[in-house]
Amino acid sequence: MGDIFRLKKKHPCGGDQWQVVRLGADIGIRCLKCQHYVLLGRGVLERRVKEIISPGQ
Repeated sequence: MGDIFRLKKKHPCGGDQWQVVRLGADIGIRCLKCQHYVLLGRGVLERRVKEIISPGQ
């Protein structure tokens, strides 16, 4: 919860940094540039993460 990371592809708004805001079977992430919220499956998110910028709490 609270991790900030970079995905392999940029969001259409141009932002590439995302923050984890919900954990569970699906993981909720929010774009730090436009605040768009997306739910992704855990396996899908693990494949798309390029690097972890700041670990959460």
